[in-house]
Amino acid sequence: MSRSETHSKVYNCDDCLFQQISCQFMEPAQFNMLRKASAQLRFNKGETILKQGAQATHLAFLQKGVVKFQYEDERARNLILTITKAPALIGGSNIFNDSVNFFSVQAVEECEVCMIDMAMLKEIAQMNNRYLMKLLELVTGMFRESVINFITLAHKQVNGRIADVILYLSDSVYNSDLFTLTLTRKELSEFAGCSTENVIHTLSRFHREGILNVKGKSIEIADRERLQKISKIG
Repeated sequence: MSRSETHSKVYNCDDCLFQQISCQFMEPAQFNMLRKASAQLRFNKGETILKQGAQATHLAFLQKGVVKFQYEDERARNLILTITKAPALIGGSNIFNDSVNFFSVQAVEECEVCMIDMAMLKEIAQMNNRYLMKLLELVTGMFRESVINFITLAHKQVNGRIADVILYLSDSVYNSDLFTLTLTRKELSEFAGCSTENVIHTLSRFHREGILNVKGKSIEIADRERLQKISKIG
């Protein structure tokens, strides 16, 4: 983990979706063992929750907030694979081996996270096939989203990429056509796979053409039909 462990409660475990799911497959006493081996942490915007290349010792359940999945290539360039909001199970690509984290997970805004001990979780899951399958369903869904985002953006021009990113944030992160962006323009460029200058220029043009209303960090989709058309034709 990126900070010292604490067992003080950041949020009420009874409100936790991970507990609700887990207790469908195990006895409360068994889940309590897992809970005692876990830690609730609060992360500020920009802090790292899981670090690329570090030993994978914990799975993280995002109880509150928004995170980005970030990969740094051999030239130290950052690529944002996807953006995810709570509630979500994050990490877990190597839940059944002793590998390292494939990418970093960073807080885009203040986040509340439960860091779940991987060794104990593996021990419980290996004794419960139904729970094992549920965990695999949760973690593979996250990777499927990342792969689809990457493939989709790779075959589009800048206009289509920016349109895709704005629609994704509206539909999957902020759930509104009007939202306050918690990503920087640089992070938008890393998500869209283009330069920061391209992001700034394209957002300004979409604003001038009445497709978006952009004011600082506030973005409103003014003409969803046109934005979807740009996304479709790429």
